[in-house]
Amino acid sequence: MSIDAFSLHFGDLKDPRQSAKISYPLFDVLFLTICAAIAGAEGWEDIEDFGEIHLDWFQDKGLFKDGLPVHDTIARIVSRLDSSEFQQCFICWMEAVSARSEGELIAIDGKVLRGSYDRESRQSTIHMVSAFATKNGVVIGQLKTDAKSNEITAIPELIKLLDIKGCLVSIDAIACQKNIASTIVDNGGDYLLAVKGNQETLAKSVQQALLESVKATSLRNDVTIEQGHGRVEVREYHVLPAGELIKQFPDWKGLKSIGVAIGYRIDKAGKESLDYRYYICSAELSVERFAAAVRGHWAIENSLHWVLDASMNEDACQIYRGNAAEIMACMRHIAINMLRAETTRKASIRRKQKIAAMSCSYLDKVLLAGFKGVSKK
Repeated sequence: MSIDAFSLHFGDLKDPRQSAKISYPLFDVLFLTICAAIAGAEGWEDIEDFGEIHLDWFQDKGLFKDGLPVHDTIARIVSRLDSSEFQQCFICWMEAVSARSEGELIAIDGKVLRGSYDRESRQSTIHMVSAFATKNGVVIGQLKTDAKSNEITAIPELIKLLDIKGCLVSIDAIACQKNIASTIVDNGGDYLLAVKGNQETLAKSVQQALLESVKATSLRNDVTIEQGHGRVEVREYHVLPAGELIKQFPDWKGLKSIGVAIGYRIDKAGKESLDYRYYICSAELSVERFAAAVRGHWAIENSLHWVLDASMNEDACQIYRGNAAEIMACMRHIAINMLRAETTRKASIRRKQKIAAMSCSYLDKVLLAGFKGVSKK
């Protein structure tokens, strides 16, 4: 069943090889690579080793009838794939198994693939921008920034690929740009953008408006106090209608709300810190929803980027040939989504990977869960 589901979403990828020189079907190599990524493989030799150990399991599924390719062949095939086409297959798969809900938070952020530096052509490391549905903890799309560009140009292109209708899209201050705000609204979503010095006039106006309102007792707030690891953290949230700022900044499409998140921390050495983070939003937010969205945005760091590095050693991955770094980054996202979808075993991502590497029956469960759908929390 997992084979058929995988074929439905990834079976139409164009094979970059000449048909007369194909010894190993593209479908077989892709399925091997995804299974190996689920089981924790980090490089081409790991993928080959995983395939050799589980060759009987693959052949029982009708794959690799003439044996397994060596790691150099696997690398050559994967690195020549059209990365844009592969990303689109990924997005279509996620749209099929994980429908967005009204008001759902989608966090967007970038991450550098530190091991993707091409030593031969001296190409710089790859920067990937990912969209993360915080409710289910799954990646719903990703895109590589252009070699001579940054997140600012990649984010609108990623948004256009996604279904964000009715969702709240949160992004850090680097993406506080008028065209990004417009792209989100034009595609049916709402934006929650952090505001800093890159929009100096807007930032000062937001700060002033909130300062005047915070002094008034009528402004509602949301306060949380956390204590642990030898420190105490207090977070306070304020939000209010944009009011006169809507007329003052008409180029910010759909602007309706502004907010501030105030963070106070004292560590075990007695060192204190106070931080103010300001936001603009195209939705009419309650203070509770604003606080939840600001806190929820950090899930992309804690539940995605940290897992990619701590559990999958992404920063240490030395794959960089052709489009391979981008393709393998997407493979790791597929692996995380599938491992999270499999809920019969309560374990960390890293532990699930180890179990999948040792047990083909559990790997089957992960594949089935991943292509069947992502359960709602």
